[in-house]
Amino acid sequence: MPGHGTGLSSRSPGMARQGSGAMLASGGLGFPPQNLARVVVWEWLNEHGRWRPYSAAVCHHIENVLKEDARGSVVLGQVDVQLAPYVIDLQSMHQFRQDTGTMRPVRRNFYDPSSAPGKGIVWEWENDNSSWTPYDMDICITIQNAYEKQHPWLDLSSLGFCYLIYFSSMSQMNRQTQRKRRLRRRMDLAYPLTMGSIPKSQSWPVGASTGTPCSCPQCLLVNSTRAASNAILASQRRKLYPGAVRQSSTFAGAALWPAGMGTAAVAGGTAKGEGLRVPGGAFAPNQNVPGGVPLPGLNNLNQPGTQRGAGLGARATVPPGVPALPVKNLNGTGPVHPALAGMTGILMCAAGLPVCLTRAPKPILHPPPVSKSDIKPVPGVNGICRKTKKKHLKKSKTPEDVVRRYIQKVKNPPDEDCTICMERLVTSSGYEGVLSHRGIKPELVGKLGKCGHMYHLLCLLAMYNNGNKDGSLQCPTCKAIYGEKTGTQPPGKMEFHLIPHSLPGYTDSKTIRIVYDIPTGIQGPEHPNPGKKFTARGFPRHCYLPDNEKGRKVLKLLIVAWDRRLIFTIGTSNTTGESDTVVWNEIHHKTEFGSNLTGHGYPDPNYLDNVLAELLAQGVSEATLKD
Repeated sequence: MPGHGTGLSSRSPGMARQGSGAMLASGGLGFPPQNLARVVVWEWLNEHGRWRPYSAAVCHHIENVLKEDARGSVVLGQVDVQLAPYVIDLQSMHQFRQDTGTMRPVRRNFYDPSSAPGKGIVWEWENDNSSWTPYDMDICITIQNAYEKQHPWLDLSSLGFCYLIYFSSMSQMNRQTQRKRRLRRRMDLAYPLTMGSIPKSQSWPVGASTGTPCSCPQCLLVNSTRAASNAILASQRRKLYPGAVRQSSTFAGAALWPAGMGTAAVAGGTAKGEGLRVPGGAFAPNQNVPGGVPLPGLNNLNQPGTQRGAGLGARATVPPGVPALPVKNLNGTGPVHPALAGMTGILMCAAGLPVCLTRAPKPILHPPPVSKSDIKPVPGVNGICRKTKKKHLKKSKTPEDVVRRYIQKVKNPPDEDCTICMERLVTSSGYEGVLSHRGIKPELVGKLGKCGHMYHLLCLLAMYNNGNKDGSLQCPTCKAIYGEKTGTQPPGKMEFHLIPHSLPGYTDSKTIRIVYDIPTGIQGPEHPNPGKKFTARGFPRHCYLPDNEKGRKVLKLLIVAWDRRLIFTIGTSNTTGESDTVVWNEIHHKTEFGSNLTGHGYPDPNYLDNVLAELLAQGVSEATLKD
């Protein structure tokens, strides 16, 4: 059909993919030629190695700050309140999140004025929250190019994505799963236009720029930190290296190494988000030359390729004995919080001490590839798959029947509190008038058979009605379970099999791999918001157990817990804060195969005992297997 090859191959040079937009170099600075107009798009590097564009309004704001002080800081909250925690440091070309300390590389990219960003055209796809997410800029330009040429559809596989775009239905389809999403084209503010190179960078100290400094708390914080650090650096330079001449850097100060000790690398990082090892001045944009005289301060505003090369060179020149601070990965893991590491780096560098900022290694989440012939059933475990369907309530048991089944009536209750309603047991239940059932008077008190704790019968009835109504009771004081406890896990599938690889700490055993898969759906009456859609992020989820006697026991109990719908529930994610989504339900799993950087991997000698205790707390014990 005509929409595929032509839409991608007939792009004009200005509508090239993301890397080529930055290859408009002049004088080594990466600026467009003097008489050539270009649209400027500022982008940040996400954890997946993709460059994500800032909005046109944010880019205009960054360009305005850049014209006044090319070594300054850009407070993004001044133009977009949702970006309030973020500051871009133009010197190091990094975005800094002030509340967490997370740093991400940014870049300044150029595109043709006739392309989508030059016209203010934004293409977006509908995500699972029914809100709209803009495409990466190179994809946006490609889609707009095909749209303007009236192609009926577009294949994005040449850009590394298995999606088809259908313009007639304005939809995006995943070629593997056949899932469709809506997409839309909307008009927005056009991105800023630039001609030739920007003005020369001004000197770094605060006050060098013209105009009135901003008085918002974020700018005051950035500027005060910068001014204090600059003053200390200037003093230390005079004391430690009287003959050395250095220019200041924003976060980690100038390179305080004597001549010949190494290079101060440019910032920006690699496209994969790898860390930099920069002696003396992490993120310093200068490079030492023989004799200790630095090159002029090149801000390196738009040369991703140059940044990558310099970063690799810097890592190879770190002298021995330089302290390294492992900074947590962009996904939130690591032994040192980046804000703490960053402030420590500033202080150590200001005191003339060499600092080397690195990033912690990435976790090994999955084993090496396994062929189907190497996947075997787990010995002693029947089957390789379990499915759960929607809950079926037992019609024979009324709430009153359940409560009466597990309690013994107390004629003369003690004068103490009922821990459900907090009224005295010798008085009526606090639910009197709120909940009334025939045959259960508000003053009746009952004692649970196993643990002996006493409550008003009406209080126990209210607690049961407010729960899963599955025919079981759980003592609110000691958590003892009466009956068979079930959960609210949505329908899904659990697979389990043996793979020929060993977990750290279990080198003599193969590995049991568990794969959970739950699709999105609609919440039932037992869920927080019946009738509302719930999301299922990160599925299928892979979990791992050692193939030994205790590991197989844990697997059998996890299968029981799965059948009872206890592994997952619907709630609010502790990681993302998203509500109405599938989350773990207090039974911990190991999702990291070859490391333990996140705390969810191996080696962990206590894990199997801990998860057995968690299963027991849910009423799943070894006695269950005997039954």
